[in-house]
Amino acid sequence: MSAQRMTREYLPVSLKASIRVRRLARAATFLILALPLAGCGTGALWDKFTAKDDTFVEEPADKLYNEGLYLMNEKKDPKQANKKFEEVDRQHPYSDWARKSLLMSAYAAYQGGDYDGCIGAATRYVTLHPGSPDAAYAQYLIAASHYDQIPDISRDQGRTEKAVAALEEVVRKYPNSEYAASAKAKIEGARDQLAGKEMNVGRYYMQKRDYTAAINRFKAVVTQYQTTRHVEEALFRLTEAYMAIGIVGEAQTAAAVLGHNFPDSRWYKDAYNLVKSGGLEPSENQGSWISRTFKKMGLG
Repeated sequence: MSAQRMTREYLPVSLKASIRVRRLARAATFLILALPLAGCGTGALWDKFTAKDDTFVEEPADKLYNEGLYLMNEKKDPKQANKKFEEVDRQHPYSDWARKSLLMSAYAAYQGGDYDGCIGAATRYVTLHPGSPDAAYAQYLIAASHYDQIPDISRDQGRTEKAVAALEEVVRKYPNSEYAASAKAKIEGARDQLAGKEMNVGRYYMQKRDYTAAINRFKAVVTQYQTTRHVEEALFRLTEAYMAIGIVGEAQTAAAVLGHNFPDSRWYKDAYNLVKSGGLEPSENQGSWISRTFKKMGLG
């Protein structure tokens, strides 16, 4: 074994540590001297180490709120306005400005077509401030967001059902508010949509000659959506389906109820002619579910 090797292997621990420290010190000195010479890339890295984090600057709540109103009303930029309102809630969560901003955030999201964002903010407002005079408006925004997303009758009507439920909540909780009348009108529109969906499916079953399935769909319109424009056709389709399967008593009743409630309807003319073609007359059976349904609704 050489003297050099023996020296490396048998140096005292304290001496070995001293050598390592000196080597690390030299390496660190080299790195520090090299940083200014390494160009822009390393300079940017050095700036990251030395820079102060000044990204968060707290601003007065009223200033943020008014900036949001300006962006909303003057600039017509609901997305940027919403950011200002959300910032009020983030920086001043327990202030009255935060309550106002939460409602405006819901409104801005609605105006920007961000219906899910509107529903989220408005739901939070109703939960946190149920006694506020603006709670009725927040609930209305929830309902309107669902209503504006109602799809055509060829698609699933889950969103329509949510709209009806939310609109009914407005009427139930805030019957004397200025939004109750608008909610009632929208409920009728949404219910008409649901009835249209039932009619669409019922016609499909009629084409397939699945008369029992078709009757169930038209029955839903007659029992659940009597105030919609689809009820006249539903009564005619019931006349048609019952005639097809030979239950002429129900067919006569459907035609008679249709004529009694909608004598000028074109659907009554078709129902009357259909019954007559079978050698019969429209005749109401008081015990029929059709007759009972209309009497229950005060329409029989």
